[in-house]
Amino acid sequence: MIKNQQSMIFSPYSAIYDLVVPKDNVLRKINDLTNFFFVYDELKDKYCHDNGRNAVDPIRMFKYLLLKSIYDLFDADVVERSKYDMSFKYFLNMAPEEPVIEPSSLTKFRKLRLKDINLLDMLINKTA
Repeated sequence: MIKNQQSMIFSPYSAIYDLVVPKDNVLRKINDLTNFFFVYDELKDKYCHDNGRNAVDPIRMFKYLLLKSIYDLFDADVVERSKYDMSFKYFLNMAPEEPVIEPSSLTKFRKLRLKDINLLDMLINKTA
């Protein structure tokens, strides 16, 4: 099931991002300048809308893949780095204390939601 799941972070620790992720950080700039809601539109027919448990937010999953592409990382590496790299967590719209996904979730996302490899390229191009 997919919904517009991207939401404000409610965490007593969110202010740490202003201390540790500089305003000129490339991920902060991309996040602040790009409206990622196009991901919902492009992937809406890839999800069931009326039953099942909520999926991991497709925007977050896409952002994991974008980080993987930007930093040339393997699935497990991008997930591991997301545990401690605050710029990654900021970019992923995560609360500082929020747990990361399992690396296998990225594989499932690619196989089930991005079967057409051109779709990932198109999504990446829309962020430019």
